[in-house]
Amino acid sequence: MTNNFLQGVNVYLIGMMGAGKSTVGKVLAEKLRYSFLDTDDLIVQAAGQPITEIFATAGESDFRDLESQVLNGVSAYQKLVVATGGGIILRPINWSYLHHGVVVWLNVPLNLLYLRLQDDQTRPLLQDADPLAKLTNILEQRQHLYAQADVTINIEADHSPELIAGRAIAALEKLLRESQKS
Repeated sequence: MTNNFLQGVNVYLIGMMGAGKSTVGKVLAEKLRYSFLDTDDLIVQAAGQPITEIFATAGESDFRDLESQVLNGVSAYQKLVVATGGGIILRPINWSYLHHGVVVWLNVPLNLLYLRLQDDQTRPLLQDADPLAKLTNILEQRQHLYAQADVTINIEADHSPELIAGRAIAALEKLLRESQKS
């Protein structure tokens, strides 16, 4: 697989926590011969502490500020597949950075997200008495923002990261073919 059709344009993966952005992103980067970055990993490096601690000590607003700064820095580069945090789409400024590339929404059904996340203690937003209700609420708040992506990949439980990455490449090729026609 060559990456000539993207001409160095970054691919930003968006979607809910547990959607598989990091896992799929690594496979997609390899197939495209791109580098892979995860904004959450970059935030942890920049802050020198885990995201759970950032939320606990500085709060969600400061975390979102740091997230925007990291995304701004990343958008200056090319030939990247970038896995973003689930809430990156909440701030309009972040869309200006995301639009430096193409945006792919990994759309995972709520029941599958819950199954993937039910034992995960590292997600600050899910530390709740009723994590399923919290997850449902978060998805309802964000779904219309995720839907603004250039490409949507609908994911089911039996889809492997390789299959999802292949579907993303096919959708990106189609998107770019269509944009060249207009």
